[in-house]
Amino acid sequence: MAMEPELQGEPVEILLVEDNQDHAELIVRTLADHQVANRITHVSDGETALDYLYRRGVYTDEIDSPRPHLILLDLRLPKMGGMEILTRIKTDSGLLSIPVVILTTSEADIDINRSLENHANSYLVKPVDFEKFQELIQLLGFYWLVWSRQPKA
Repeated sequence: MAMEPELQGEPVEILLVEDNQDHAELIVRTLADHQVANRITHVSDGETALDYLYRRGVYTDEIDSPRPHLILLDLRLPKMGGMEILTRIKTDSGLLSIPVVILTTSEADIDINRSLENHANSYLVKPVDFEKFQELIQLLGFYWLVWSRQPKA
């Protein structure tokens, strides 16, 4: 697919909350290869994700830990599950406007329903096939960060 976007305006920030290192590397590499994001911050557990979002611990500096334009959230995480993180984000007036895309291996109806009931902006199942996974990430990045319009903070 030969759709290379031109990013304009402020730098695009993504928070990737993913405990599978192989999946995280593929996501980061795919988004970087297609110049979809200027910066991707990867954390591998739920507690660290909340530390980042609430600027606690090593994430207190707003320049080093900017507010993300998009959160890619796995459901099955150590320390704190993705559903709890989603609930906290979508019940916090300072965070709820950040789009949250659930990106998981679970195809279970209960996970899909709970995610949407908790105001996830989208629910995507990670394809097993490498090339399909890569294509999904590329299109996801274009949709949420290039084509979709969000209000200015």
